[in-house]
Amino acid sequence: MVNARLTAIDATAVDQRLLRTTFGCFPSGVTAVCGLAGREPVGMAVSSFASVSLDPPLVSVCVANSSTTWPRLRALGRLGVSVLGEAHDLAARQLSARDGDRFAGMELTSTSGGALFVAGSAATLECELVSEVPAGDHLIALLRIHALDSDASVTPLVFHGSRFRQLASI
Repeated sequence: MVNARLTAIDATAVDQRLLRTTFGCFPSGVTAVCGLAGREPVGMAVSSFASVSLDPPLVSVCVANSSTTWPRLRALGRLGVSVLGEAHDLAARQLSARDGDRFAGMELTSTSGGALFVAGSAATLECELVSEVPAGDHLIALLRIHALDSDASVTPLVFHGSRFRQLASI
């Protein structure tokens, strides 16, 4: 048996570039978390999304503590989570931008409760924030699902190696 080749990390001085590269080896879907603050759309792209529970129906997203968008979203009654399709790479970039109109040219739908969705997504979930768990430089937001829809014909957008990618059948 050959010993694994690992780079030790010091908890007090973590090489963030190495950590990002390593985390980037795991492909993830890309979601948009959005809502309406009055008539104004508020939202962001999130690649740390996971299903949590069937009973009750829960999902989670991880949000950087430095986010200036999350405080606005957390205050809303309902949030829309859109699982972006492969045609949404521009939308994902816009929703990740720090400046400018994140929703320019984007087709959106909403619920009467104020959840906001990117049209044409692979799945949409209307959620409410249940709790937040501190997790280092991020927080884990636990969201309860109140309504949902999916379209299996939409191929999801994938984030891998710091790039958006498309799935290919083998």
